[in-house]
Amino acid sequence: MMKMTPENKYALKEFMRGAGVFAATAAILIAVLITLAYFASGDKPLEPSFEVVDKYKGCDVVRYAPHQAAEYKYFLHCPK
Repeated sequence: MMKMTPENKYALKEFMRGAGVFAATAAILIAVLITLAYFASGDKPLEPSFEVVDKYKGCDVVRYAPHQAAEYKYFLHCPK
């Protein structure tokens, strides 16, 4: 059986130290992401928003944003 030389022992120690730092960093990152996901989820469901933005021939021009997305749809609402 081969004995470990001092250089091999030093290399193994440095490798183990690097692996430990990598594992600790990954664990902290995962913990932070899980915590942020927990607080970002909230208890209140997202609701669509309706907003009257203009008038056209006696009708309201309504802007609709589904679930607070950066997507808008426009339609006319005529009270007849």
